[in-house]
Amino acid sequence: MLKIHRCGICGSDLHMTDGHAPHFTLPENSTLGHEFAGEVIALGKGVEKLKVGDPVTALPFVGCGHCATCLSGKPNFCAHFKGAAAGFAQYAVVTERVTTRLPKTLSMEDGALIEPMAVGLHGVALAKLTPGAKALVIGAGPVGLAATFWARRLGAGRIVVTASSLRREALARHMGADEFVVPEEGQDLATLAGEALKGSPDVVFECAGQKDLIAKAIHCVKPRGDVVVLGFCTVPDQFIPAVAVWKEVRIQFAVTYSMQEFTHVANVFDAGCVEPRAMITDRVSLDALPEMFEALRNRSTQCKVMVNPWLS
Repeated sequence: MLKIHRCGICGSDLHMTDGHAPHFTLPENSTLGHEFAGEVIALGKGVEKLKVGDPVTALPFVGCGHCATCLSGKPNFCAHFKGAAAGFAQYAVVTERVTTRLPKTLSMEDGALIEPMAVGLHGVALAKLTPGAKALVIGAGPVGLAATFWARRLGAGRIVVTASSLRREALARHMGADEFVVPEEGQDLATLAGEALKGSPDVVFECAGQKDLIAKAIHCVKPRGDVVVLGFCTVPDQFIPAVAVWKEVRIQFAVTYSMQEFTHVANVFDAGCVEPRAMITDRVSLDALPEMFEALRNRSTQCKVMVNPWLS
């Protein structure tokens, strides 16, 4: 059992509670919150690697623990997968095998950032960047910023981030972007990105999850380039396959991460790479969650909001 110290609000939390994504909901009375960190306060039967007082974070899902998928560190693809997110609470029960002990150098807020940063790591790893690759990141929310962070560390040469406003420019540059572009009405993103990158992008990371962005990514990427979709669009979308076929574009969808990637983020943070802390823009109580959810749905200026369940 954990005493929860911090839990970040994710865009998927908003999707699961807005009533517009019936295929992406949880059973009634479920507890949300999957970006959490806390302290072990009690141990169940058979727990061997953790002790009371350990600071930890955990994957927000578990599998059977015995199949090839689980044993390879990918319980999210287990046939018996089940969500176990419960971070918007003062206490939560987690399974030891999906738990990661936090290094002593990390705060609880750092620990709660491991999950969203692992999402970005997984997407960038799937791109298999070659050294010096040109990358375009569409979207400057937490997922886009995480992708920028990892693209910089996994070999990208030049990185351009694009968004609908300039409010995240400084943060994107802090995370590793070389340029930040905001297309004005009528401007072609492919042209802007190509000028900023000094050539068409080798890979485009779609991180905003909005309609028509996959088509835009295909339009921007170079022939035989890669489009990695990390954005979580919950409405019907479409693109013209022939456009992608003509360019021989490789399209890769990405979801969550492996246990190994999750642990790797903690190790990178421990090595001193804690730039992601700058994403945290506010801290609220559990009672303030409904109000903050509405603010975030209405294009708030917030980036990553942390819930402290012990705030009154």
